[in-house]
Amino acid sequence: MELRQLEYLVAVSDEASFTRAAAKLHVAQPGVSAQIRRLEGELGQALLDRSGRTVRPTDVGTAVLPYARAALRAVDGVRLVVNELAGFVRGHVTVGMVTSCLSLVDLPKLLADFHRHHPAVEITLWEENSDVLLDGLENGQLDLAVVGLAGRARARPGIATHAAADEPLVAAVSHGDPLARRAEITVGELRGQALSSLPPGTGLRATIDDACAAAGFHPHVAFEASDPNVLARFAARGFGVAILPESIASAYPAGLHAIPITGPPLRARLELAWKAEGPKSPAARALVAHTILALEAPVPDV
Repeated sequence: MELRQLEYLVAVSDEASFTRAAAKLHVAQPGVSAQIRRLEGELGQALLDRSGRTVRPTDVGTAVLPYARAALRAVDGVRLVVNELAGFVRGHVTVGMVTSCLSLVDLPKLLADFHRHHPAVEITLWEENSDVLLDGLENGQLDLAVVGLAGRARARPGIATHAAADEPLVAAVSHGDPLARRAEITVGELRGQALSSLPPGTGLRATIDDACAAAGFHPHVAFEASDPNVLARFAARGFGVAILPESIASAYPAGLHAIPITGPPLRARLELAWKAEGPKSPAARALVAHTILALEAPVPDV
């Protein structure tokens, strides 16, 4: 019995097709068929039912598959631990981010620096709302995520976090808006205003919704966008009041007047998040350690 035979068996079962399995494994289809027939001959039992339009495991094949998968995982574990002990990190990591994080955290630089240190690690990037990203961390689809955690969108049990960014939220309006004469605005005074905000499921939106609920009203969100820079551009054109992190509003001085929000002051907070029990792979552990160190490093004077 050979490991590649078990690998082929798992692939054909997962794909329900010899052709698709061969394409996934980047091998010739006849080779896949021949190796599985050899395995079946050695065991004296048919493992796959080839009689239908799709290939399915037989009862014996169904019983064998968990052991085949376990054997393949064990081999992967051997490779990982050897590479880790040898100081050579390789593998694959999946990182999640909220769209708004790029305005507050230089994630491209963080990942580029990590790639320079660990060129054998492949990186996949997800872009989603914080709620979806937290789900991905919990179910193991993500190794690391940059999420907005505020209001109801708080860290969940089993999720560890590290501060990535924290700054005030402001109400941003065009210079021609009547509110542009204001030096500050309370949460209660946002009642009835046409607001522009990030969508539900984001930390910023949860902060707004919770603050307005505490003030006794439901916010009138007239415009939603997943990118805070889009909100800023629309507000500069006179499209209502955009609730934005202070640094984003200040990036548009020609078009926007930023009004500090008081009673209570609101803040935009981004967190680095991962499973508290720790990432399973050496690559994921290296990524978490690298990112925390980078976030804690002082910014050099220019």
